Amino acid sequence: MAHDFKAFPELRNNQMELYYWESPHKQIFEDIFAKVIRVKDGDTVQVRWQERDFDFPVRLVDIQAPELKEGGLESGQWLRQRIEGQEVDILVNPKNRVGRWGRLIGDIIHGGESMSEASIREGHSVPFEVEAVI
Repeated sequence: MAHDFKAFPELRNNQMELYYWESPHKQIFEDIFAKVIRVKDGDTVQVRWQERDFDFPVRLVDIQAPELKEGGLESGQWLRQRIEGQEVDILVNPKNRVGRWGRLIGDIIHGGESMSEASIREGHSVPFEVEAVI
């Protein structure tokens, strides 16, 4: 079964053994410095990184912002005003680096502040809680 590297550039840890050597680009295991090209919504941004020739999504760690259809425009606008067009540090946990939808997960730091923590503090998101699968 082939992996769609264009739609899902980040390999989950359980996919590494199968697809790592086939990956056309560098997998991210460490913190990176990138430019936020576009804020998609209150918990996902599109970034440009010097080690890749394409922009890719990053989901902010540990938060859940409202979906756009459910009042999430305000959350996205808040994040857009803070970091769109800015260079940021993205702190990556190698044990939890890719989410369910294939996005890199990271703590985005701008001006020394975690955007996840600021979003929760200012009421634009809530802490992300993983439901147990029984």
